[in-house]
Amino acid sequence: MGKILVTGGTGYIGSHTVVELQQAGYEVVIVDNLDNSSIGILDQITEITGIKLEFHQLDLCEEEKVKELISNNPDITGVIHFAAHKAVGESVQLPLKYYRNNFFSLINLLTAFTGRDINFVFSSSCTVYGQPDKLPVTEEAPVKKAESPYGNTKQISEEILAETASVNANYHVIALRYFNPVGAHETALIGELPIGVPQNLVPFITQSAIGKRGAITVYGSDYNTPDGSCIRDYIHVVDLAKAHIAALKRQEAAKMEANFEIFNVGTGTGSSVLEVIHAFESSTGVKLEYKTGARRPGDVEQVWGDVSKAEKELNWKAELKLEDMMRSAWAWEKYINEHPL
Repeated sequence: MGKILVTGGTGYIGSHTVVELQQAGYEVVIVDNLDNSSIGILDQITEITGIKLEFHQLDLCEEEKVKELISNNPDITGVIHFAAHKAVGESVQLPLKYYRNNFFSLINLLTAFTGRDINFVFSSSCTVYGQPDKLPVTEEAPVKKAESPYGNTKQISEEILAETASVNANYHVIALRYFNPVGAHETALIGELPIGVPQNLVPFITQSAIGKRGAITVYGSDYNTPDGSCIRDYIHVVDLAKAHIAALKRQEAAKMEANFEIFNVGTGTGSSVLEVIHAFESSTGVKLEYKTGARRPGDVEQVWGDVSKAEKELNWKAELKLEDMMRSAWAWEKYINEHPL
């Protein structure tokens, strides 16, 4: 098995993917600047897998340090690139923060691998679609003007990767456009660990349920959806992590049809904000306090994905249900409340 560099590997999706990589037999090197994660996650991963990790605290925007790291690891065969700022609302308020971090980190990584054969899996997002004309949205849908700077960084990053792969035959790139990852590992030893006030729905739900936050605000009650709240395709983070392994396997088996490929990664089912709240209540037995508020800038009304391409070509399928996501997220919240990292 190869050695895989995981950027942002102590983060939410990154940590779960590291677990799946190690359990699949890969050697893993993590790079993270710990801007939005905790060093304590490394011990949690090791407790799950029983395998020690190689970790480098590094800002990928520092070009020379990135080159040095890659030069010192000539046996790296693959990269899974998670490291990026990712909050839609914050990106609207701080666009330069997002453009600087998300572009410089990607460009520095690609530059550091110049001349080397590399499998590169990119953490993209369904935000590249904006509000699709047709649902479920397929990979062939037009990429519309982004609703937020965060979404724009994903769109442009995909363009950077496609253009780089088109003129460098040694770069094999798969962009996974994921929908909304939620939930936590079945051990409850790793999960979503937002710094400060959560920007995403489910960690706000769990923090509200445990008493860290007040009432949940449902942003928008007048959308053109069955209950007036936004609809998203929520996917369990463990299912999502396994999709990255499937992408690497495709690259390693030389099954890619082009040097740049795109796959939707979701469940193929949309759930509204209110449905998520009710699923949490029914699966945990905990009642939530919530209220409706104004629409939030940058939010898309509704989106869920056609994931048939990933199911067929990656031989991957989401297995866990919304109730599984809520139960595991709640178990993680209770764990982290008693064992803060």
